[in-house]
Amino acid sequence: MTPVMTFTKYTTAFTILAIISSVLVCQGGVEKMKTLEIKLGFSQVPVDYTCDGRDTSPKIGIQGLNATSVAIILDDPDAPSGTFTHWVIWNIEPTDFVPADIPNNLTLVKPIKAVQGSNSAGSIGYMGPCPPKGKPHRYYFRVYGLDRMLDLNSGATRSDLENAMKGHILQQGEAMATYQR
Repeated sequence: MTPVMTFTKYTTAFTILAIISSVLVCQGGVEKMKTLEIKLGFSQVPVDYTCDGRDTSPKIGIQGLNATSVAIILDDPDAPSGTFTHWVIWNIEPTDFVPADIPNNLTLVKPIKAVQGSNSAGSIGYMGPCPPKGKPHRYYFRVYGLDRMLDLNSGATRSDLENAMKGHILQQGEAMATYQR
């Protein structure tokens, strides 16, 4: 192979890779995700926010948000039957924090405007940690900054929410806390 043929072969390969990369970026396949800083104010979930207490949602601090709306998914990957989703809530207007004690209604106007979906137990809204006795479970509060309000019916599942968010996530962050009974 001559030097000119080798150069042409590598130039062609580089050009093809550049075209593929630009197509992926334009289609949202590759994007630079900006991180949100999520603050709970605890590393172990206080009893009030669990089935052993008032079973109400905690305050969630959100720093660095630059998005049109917020969505939150709370899950327990240590549940005996696999990941258990405790809460899905979306279409939260931009805010520095989601207040505690969010009512378990399909749609909310106060204390924040939002829409809630079904948790893994099939109920609407927040369902606090309630692991079996034994080792601590980890609870991930996953927060997403989105480029729009989602056209998603209240009562939707986590899977529905994740599908609706595809291509609309501008930022994300998470905080983890444990709970043990």
